[in-house]
Amino acid sequence: MRKRAAALCGAAVVMAGTCTAVPAEANAPRIADTVHAAKPVWKKCATKDYPALQCASLEVPLDHRKPQGQQITLALSRVPHTAKTYQGPLLVNPGGPGGSGLGLAGFVASSLPQEVAAQYDIIGFDPRGVGASKPALDCRPGHFDPVRPDTVPTTPAVERANLARARSFTASCTKKYAHLLPYIDTISAVRDMDAIREALDADRLNYFGYSYGTYLGAVYARMFPERVRRLVLDSVVSPTDVWYDANLYQNLAFNDRHRAFMAWVAKHDSTYRLGTDPEYVEVKWYAMRAALAKKPAGGMVGASELEDTYIPGGYYNGYWPILAEAFAAYVNDRNAAPLVEAYQNFGAIDPVADNSYSIYTAVECGDTSWPRDWSQWRSDNWAMYEKAPFMTWNNAWYNAPCAFWPRAAPRPVSIANGELPPTLLFQATGDAATPYVGGVSVHHLLARSSLVVEDGGGNHGITLSGNACLDRHLARYLSDGTVPRGQGVADAVCEALPDPKPAATKAASTSAGGSVLHSLLGFRG
Repeated sequence: MRKRAAALCGAAVVMAGTCTAVPAEANAPRIADTVHAAKPVWKKCATKDYPALQCASLEVPLDHRKPQGQQITLALSRVPHTAKTYQGPLLVNPGGPGGSGLGLAGFVASSLPQEVAAQYDIIGFDPRGVGASKPALDCRPGHFDPVRPDTVPTTPAVERANLARARSFTASCTKKYAHLLPYIDTISAVRDMDAIREALDADRLNYFGYSYGTYLGAVYARMFPERVRRLVLDSVVSPTDVWYDANLYQNLAFNDRHRAFMAWVAKHDSTYRLGTDPEYVEVKWYAMRAALAKKPAGGMVGASELEDTYIPGGYYNGYWPILAEAFAAYVNDRNAAPLVEAYQNFGAIDPVADNSYSIYTAVECGDTSWPRDWSQWRSDNWAMYEKAPFMTWNNAWYNAPCAFWPRAAPRPVSIANGELPPTLLFQATGDAATPYVGGVSVHHLLARSSLVVEDGGGNHGITLSGNACLDRHLARYLSDGTVPRGQGVADAVCEALPDPKPAATKAASTSAGGSVLHSLLGFRG
């Protein structure tokens, strides 16, 4: 969870899979599975960008098995329909776990064709524990304050320091929120979604999710298939290896994406003066990392913080010009100021992002089983580091609290589903956060789904981001349910947008990196 993204209502995602942690009653007959919630009272909460935005709150049970027990509050947002033709609520989610969805409602409403958006009440929400929902979790404020120990545990002392941080986070979280943590999970969030549907007087729900939001949608569809009207999943989470192995395999995809960035820098050597050979440029990047490990830039950007700063480039290539400028300034001119600024924009953590990470950890650690023997983590991550050094250990420590999490995971259940109406999936072939295989696998698991592939694309979150071909498929589906039907793995293929060009000015660079969607989706889960 990164500062820039969190401030704009979002967080990103990692992966999930065929199975999620679903309690036993999820497979039982669905009777009284949603509490009858009070109707939301909508009030204006307009912003400059989203003048029609409204906000409300909704009380739901902390434990859905005890509908009359303790209640918690979900924060909702809405852009109401304006057309005579009304297709019901369209619930949107940016991912995470831990991402705020309040701003996404306004973005989706303003980015879809007007005649399509006008037919829906577009509903955003902060999942339980997130953002404006109450209570909101913040397990260990300042957990990511700089300068952290180097993520790569080259000595026993460095490993012990990182393990101490992970244990401290878990201990703090369980001490502060012991009564809440058993209910901060995917299944509880799915039941909250159904409570939102019921409160909106909708027999069926339309849903549009990015990243981890695709997992929420798939699990909702598994639990309540008869309540799904339209289902859009963009950048689809992996259907296997939830969650430990999935995070390991993700490192390979991010390493490839980082090398694509190195190749882009080499292609534009006339601008950045870092060399024309991508491997040579990569050597310079790791040399920069080694130098920062010894002397952090500005007293705040060490080796770990450098990784935090450059991981967002694996999500969205619009950030590449800013990151390349910072890289070049440090290496060529011994000027660390652009690097410090990039860290503050992309890597630094504020209280909003602390909240996002707290929810991310609670959901991932509680959803399914993780290895308890640290020697397995050590062995697996060193083996992966040999293949993919860019993010492996950073990712390992990001997830390490799960090695010490107290909650026993419930029994998993498959998301395979043959009861749904036609659904629409979008996937880029080079997506690092949710690799391509995830989209293909979920396509096979969801009968009557159609898969639209962005060929050659490497960004995470691809609809409503400038690709007119992808957006045409999305608009047609939301307009009248039309989905493409092809003969191969993909039902339709769209060419990726070209990579960005180097920015001639700082203002242009900021603009190039400022996609609203990718700010809302955020970085990492």
